[in-house]
Amino acid sequence: MKCEAEQSQGLQMEEQQDIASTDGGYVGDIVIEKFLIESKKSTPHVQLACSMQHSAFPLHGNELCVWNTEDPSQQLLALRGHHQPISAVTFGNTATPLLICSASPDRVIMWSLDECREKILEGLIPRGTVLGTLLGTVLYLRFSPDDRIIAMCAGNKILMLDTESRSTLVELEGHQGPVTAAEFCTWRAHVVISVSEDRSFKVWDHRNGSLIYNSPVLAASPLLSLLVIEGSKQLVTGCAEGQLWVFSLVDKHHYRCVTHADLRKKRERFSTRRLESNPGSLPEESRLPSARELAKGDDVEVTLPVLGLAHCDLSLGLASECGLLSPENTSCLWIGSSAGLLMFNLANFELEAVLHYRDFRNLSIQIAGSCAMMSKTSDGKAFCVLTAMFGNGIAGLKVDPTALLRCQQHPTLGTPLSVLPSSRVLPTSPLHFGVVESSAQPARHRQPAARSVVRDQPLVFHSKVRSSGYTSAPHATMFSPKTNIKNDCKRSSECKNSYKWKESPVQNSPPTRLSRRLAVAEGRAAVRCIQFSGDGRRLACGSANHLALVFDADLTGTPTVFPGHDGAVNTVCWSHDGRWLLSVSQDGTLRVWSARRMELALCLGKDLLPKPVQSAQFYYIDTFILLSSGPEVQLFTYHIDTCKDEIRRYKPKSRGRAVVRLPMTGAVEVTSLSAVNDFYSYLVLTAGRNRTLEAFDLNVGRSAAVITEAHSRPVHQICQNKGSSFMTQPSQLYNLFATTAVADGIRLWDLRTLRCERRFEGHLNRCYPCGIAFSPCGRYVACGAEDRHAYVYEMGSSTFCHRLSGHTDTVTGVAFSPSASQDKEHSREQLHDTMEKDTITKLPTYKATQILLYLCLW
Repeated sequence: MKCEAEQSQGLQMEEQQDIASTDGGYVGDIVIEKFLIESKKSTPHVQLACSMQHSAFPLHGNELCVWNTEDPSQQLLALRGHHQPISAVTFGNTATPLLICSASPDRVIMWSLDECREKILEGLIPRGTVLGTLLGTVLYLRFSPDDRIIAMCAGNKILMLDTESRSTLVELEGHQGPVTAAEFCTWRAHVVISVSEDRSFKVWDHRNGSLIYNSPVLAASPLLSLLVIEGSKQLVTGCAEGQLWVFSLVDKHHYRCVTHADLRKKRERFSTRRLESNPGSLPEESRLPSARELAKGDDVEVTLPVLGLAHCDLSLGLASECGLLSPENTSCLWIGSSAGLLMFNLANFELEAVLHYRDFRNLSIQIAGSCAMMSKTSDGKAFCVLTAMFGNGIAGLKVDPTALLRCQQHPTLGTPLSVLPSSRVLPTSPLHFGVVESSAQPARHRQPAARSVVRDQPLVFHSKVRSSGYTSAPHATMFSPKTNIKNDCKRSSECKNSYKWKESPVQNSPPTRLSRRLAVAEGRAAVRCIQFSGDGRRLACGSANHLALVFDADLTGTPTVFPGHDGAVNTVCWSHDGRWLLSVSQDGTLRVWSARRMELALCLGKDLLPKPVQSAQFYYIDTFILLSSGPEVQLFTYHIDTCKDEIRRYKPKSRGRAVVRLPMTGAVEVTSLSAVNDFYSYLVLTAGRNRTLEAFDLNVGRSAAVITEAHSRPVHQICQNKGSSFMTQPSQLYNLFATTAVADGIRLWDLRTLRCERRFEGHLNRCYPCGIAFSPCGRYVACGAEDRHAYVYEMGSSTFCHRLSGHTDTVTGVAFSPSASQDKEHSREQLHDTMEKDTITKLPTYKATQILLYLCLW
C-alpha cells in the first residue's frame, strides 16, 4: 500500500521567519546553533534521528522534516503522510538508497530520500511505503544492519517488520512495561537487545522469537536509551535518574556488568577537578558550575536523564593529542541529557568533557526533552538535534569535540615525564654519587707510594688461623659451606650451551591451563609476595612464617630457604644480575641475601632507619637500593663484602648509607613505590596514605608531579610496565603503569599525560589487597581476586579475557615469567609435547599456602 505525501512548496516563504540559522558560533566555536525551528505542536518526548548527512524530526506534529547537515543550502524537506503525531523516526544503515522510517499511532511509513528528492525536482508528490497501520504508540524504531528488517517498539512488544514483504515476521513479548529502545547486534544480525520501563534489558533471537537472556532489575527508574558498540562488543544503557551501565557482549562473558556510573557524581567530580586545576581561565558564559553550586542545586538539574547515546569519534581530539592507546581502545560516547551533552570515556569510565546548554547563553534551548546525536561527520564534528522540554522549539547544534576537549582538559605543566631518560646525569644529582663511587673504588684499594709504617697488631695477625682441634672431622663439619642449593645455583655447561637467549614473540596468549600445584609450607603459613628472576629460571616468594623461599621456575625440586626475619616477609626483589635477593619483613628490616651462598649479605635495620621499611627494591641497575620508610623515599648506596675473616667474622663488612631522603607531599606515609631497574631511569613512583600518587625525578632530586585522589582508597601496589629482556616493546609503552586499591579496581596510567587511561573492574576485591602484574609483552594485566580466581585483562579492553581457577582462598599475588617461551624446549615432557608461550604464577592470601603454575598453549 502506498501513501501520498505533500512537499510544502511554500514552506520557505511561509515559515521562513520561524527558521533561524546561527552560523556565527559562540565561545570559540565549541558549539554552533545551525538552525532553530518553531513547531506548531510541542514534541518533548519523541525519537529523533541523525545520519552522516541528514537529521530528521517531527514538525507540526504529523509532518516529517529532513534537514541536510552537510549542505544547509538545500531545500528543507517536509514529508506529509501521517494523520496523527509522529512519535519515532530512524534512518537506515546503507548509504544508497538512504531510507528513513517514521511511525505514528495510525501508520508506519518508510521513505527513500533519493526518490523523494527526485520526485520533488520533477514537480511530483513523493510517496512512502506503509509498513503497518494501527499498531499503537511506537516509542522506538531501528533498522537492521542490512535494512531488511525494522524493529518497532510498540507497548510491551517488539514487532519485527519485513521491509520487502511489508509483513510482521515475529512478535517478541516478555517485557512487563513499555519497550523504550531496541538495537540490533551488528556482528550477530539475528540478535536484538531491548530495554524497557520495567528497568531491565533482554536479549532476543528474532529468527525464532526466543529469549536468550533476561537481566535483573537494574534501577529504580525506567531505562530510556540503548547503544551497542561493535568494536568493544559492549552494551550501554542509561536510565531516567542518570545511571549508566556497561555490559560485555563477548561470548562466554554471560553479559557481565563492566561498570556502573552515576553521571551526577561524575559531573561533580569533573567540575571540581577542572576548577581546581585551572580556576578562572574560562569565560563566565562557559564556566561549569562548582561543587558548591551543584550541592545547593541552584540552577542545576538534580538528575541527568540519559535521553540518547551515540558514538564519539575522537580521532582528531583526545586520541591524537594526549592519549597513548589507539582511538579504538579509548572510545568515547556522547550522552545526551536534558541539561547538556556529556562525553564519557569507555576506557577509564570518566567524563572527558561536559557541555551544559545553560553555560552557552545564546543557545535557544536550555532544557531538552529529546535529543539525537551523530559524531561521524565529514569535518570530525558532532551534530545534535534537540527538542525543547518546555516549548515548541527544535534546534540543530554542531559541536566541535576537539575544541571542547582543549577547553576543558587539564593543562599539562612543563615537560612531559618519561621513564626513558632524555638527558645525562647532572653533577648535582643524587644518582651521580653512584657513578663517582664506582669510578673511585679502584683508587681506594691502591697502596700509597710512601714508606710503609708498622702498625700495632695482635700477636696472631694472620687472616686465617689453623684449628687446634683434636681431629680433622669436627673441623670439616664446622666450616663446611651450606649445600642445600643445587650446584651452588650454577647450571652445568651442557645446560648453559643448550639455553638460547633469543627474543620471544610479542603476540603471546595469556595463560589458561593449570600446570602445577605446590604447597609452600605445612599448616596455614601464607605466601605474601612473589617475583621471578630476570632470566625466568627462579621464583622467589615471601611467606608469613618469616621465610624467603627460592624455587625453580617449574616448581620442581627442593626450594632454597633464607631464614632470619622476625616477621612475615612482605616484599621480595631480585637484583638485575640475579646474584642477590632482597627481602622486606614486618619486623621493619631490609635484608639482602646471596642467592648462590644462601647467606645474609646485608641488613638495614633500626640503626639506620628510625621507621620500619614498608617496601624496597634494587634501583639503577643494582647501583642503589630504593626503599620507603614512613613518609620518606630513601636512596641507599650499599657495599657488599662476602669475604670471610675468621677473626672478625662477628663484624659485618657490608654496609649501606643513605644518599638522599625525599619526603612525600603532605608528609604522609608511603604505601607503595616502584622504579625501573632493568635500565637507567630517573623516575620513582610512590603512593601515599592520602590516596595520592607522586613521581620523583632523582636526577634533580625533587618531586616532579603529584596526582591527587588517584583512587577512592589508598593504593597498595604500583606496577610498572617494565617489559623483559626477552621481548621488545615500543618505547612509549614503558610509560604505562598500573595502580590498585581495595574496592576500587585497577587503573592504568600514562606518565606523559598523568591521567588514567583505562580501568579494570571485573574482579572481586573488597577487603584484601590483591596484587597485579604486567605481562612481558605488555599486552595483559593480571590480578588476584577474593573469589579464589586470578583474572587476566587485555590492555585494550576493560573486561577480563580469562579467569583462572584452582585456589581455595583469596588470590593476593600474581607474577608473569619474563622468559616463558624460552623454556619450551626444556618442558615439553611436562606439557605433553605442547609448546609453552606464557607462564603466570598466582599466590593465595594470608590463609592459603599454595602456589599454582599456569601455562598457555601455542
